[in-house]
Amino acid sequence: MAAEPVAWRADGVPYSERFDDIYHTETGALAQSRHVFLSGCGLPEAWAGRPQWRILETGFGLGLNFLTTWQAWRADANRPRLLHFVSVEAHPVGAEDLLRAAEAYPELASLAGELVAQWHGLLPGFHRLAFDEGRVLLTLCIGDVQAMLRAQRFEADSIFLDGFSPQQNPAMWSPDTLKAVSRFARQGTGLATWTYARPVRDVLSQNGFQLERREGLPPKRDCLAGVFAPAWTVRRRGPAPEHVEKPGSCAVIGAGLAGAAVAASLARRGWQVTMLDAADRPAAGASGLPVGVMAPHVSPDDALLSRLTRAGIRATWLELERLLEQGRDWRASGVLERRPQGDTRVPAEWSDSGPNESWPASTTQLAQTGLPADTPALWHARAGWVRPSRLIEAWLREPGVEFRGNATVARLSHGATGWQLFDDAGRLLAKADRVVVAAGYQSGRFGPALPLQPVRGQVAWGRMTDELALPATPLNGDGHLIAHVPEGEGAQLWLAGATFDRDSTDLEPNDADATANHERLKRLHPAAALELAASFDRGEVKAWVGVRCASGDRRPLVGPLNNAGLWACTALGSRGLSFAALCAELLAAQWHGEPLPLPANLAKALGTQRTEV
Repeated sequence: MAAEPVAWRADGVPYSERFDDIYHTETGALAQSRHVFLSGCGLPEAWAGRPQWRILETGFGLGLNFLTTWQAWRADANRPRLLHFVSVEAHPVGAEDLLRAAEAYPELASLAGELVAQWHGLLPGFHRLAFDEGRVLLTLCIGDVQAMLRAQRFEADSIFLDGFSPQQNPAMWSPDTLKAVSRFARQGTGLATWTYARPVRDVLSQNGFQLERREGLPPKRDCLAGVFAPAWTVRRRGPAPEHVEKPGSCAVIGAGLAGAAVAASLARRGWQVTMLDAADRPAAGASGLPVGVMAPHVSPDDALLSRLTRAGIRATWLELERLLEQGRDWRASGVLERRPQGDTRVPAEWSDSGPNESWPASTTQLAQTGLPADTPALWHARAGWVRPSRLIEAWLREPGVEFRGNATVARLSHGATGWQLFDDAGRLLAKADRVVVAAGYQSGRFGPALPLQPVRGQVAWGRMTDELALPATPLNGDGHLIAHVPEGEGAQLWLAGATFDRDSTDLEPNDADATANHERLKRLHPAAALELAASFDRGEVKAWVGVRCASGDRRPLVGPLNNAGLWACTALGSRGLSFAALCAELLAAQWHGEPLPLPANLAKALGTQRTEV
């Protein structure tokens, strides 16, 4: 799926050869965005003082409607806390054309640079991009417009109907598409578009919009604005999305990756979050792994888990770049994954030309990691190592989050004033409007119906010495190897493992697992295993043990445990780094009636409700 080519006319106007049409009026994209779309929907005045504003756009194009809206949000002292911009695009252009389109508008140049920095990996599906400390969220829905609209669900505050002309791109303006768009409208939703075509007006009127002709931008005489105000009672497909009108207080049980990510996501939306953990410090459980690999799952058919981990890594990556120091807390090094002979696993059409970010490893990449040129392996470009505790600490610094250690929650009670959380002596630990259980395998104490399984894991680790020649790039496969991880005072560590002991919660290291990790390393990287053999033999290698929490189908569980505000975000398994940020944003979106960060079927695949099927 190559980037959509853009032809630039001599007058500087971008042109699509696919649709035989220009991307915006000759008057200029910025003028069109402000006059037709922002003004047509009453912005920025309409969003003043609102906690969030949700915009649906059909046709992202060169991104200038988004950039103009973002610039207006930044400039507005009365802006909403959160701006959601959801845009459908079947043919995304290349990054260089995004930049060229914005060059004519100095006020948009820096924003365009930030957009381009996240403009990668745009395979079909949803892609959540985040800006301004996570308060401006762009959800790109890459694919056919009707399929993408079916996959998303929220009530829009404004709708921008863009795209090439109805004559050149009729599918974008068909009655079915416009009807699908109307399903996102609530009473009072504003709508704007540059076209005044009679068929478009007729369909919008039939679907509940009250329309108004407005003066267009030359050479167009007219444009269209409207508001959703049907004369009938609207019948919805299924229940309306939940929508918390005003953020309140939330207690999060568990201070690992899942709990910390939830706390930060809710705090960004104005919640006061109290995090309770049995230990005296955060990241005391499985999330306290000294360093972990973050790499996507891949499959020949790009299966469910592959798409979920790809979306999850994008979400985590944004947080790593925003909060941590690369080279100290994490490293965007890429990861080489060894595969069995004859099983390269990725879809046949994936290559290093993208937009996919995993592909069969080259001989150069294999040589750089010290492996023979004929080794079957994949290269994951959007991957690396992370120190989980550093990410957790950063999330807990979000204003509005309070950590309380040595606070073992033994019992929950719900009444007219909300939730109360007690310890095993009956002492009140906290009160909250809502509770999120993120306590790993112990989450089952509060959600006994959840299909949870503890999975003990032991890793081997040690400190680097000048004599050790270990690969600088992390390796994954049957086990993993990470080396050259800064530890402070000039020291560096290496780590290899890990074991998988299902239904075990024993935190004591054992020699059998130490031997198993060395044997696994011999298969993964024989030269590295040889380098470390003496340390293993002399018993100098250290062990770290943690207990992961997995679900029955090995996917996270995110969703309600009852109808009174008790939720779960747990069972991240061995992919906590990949899933924590995504699951937290999914939970927050479901609370606030926000656009989903995932297509509806992928979100459902993470829901607690699936345990009832």
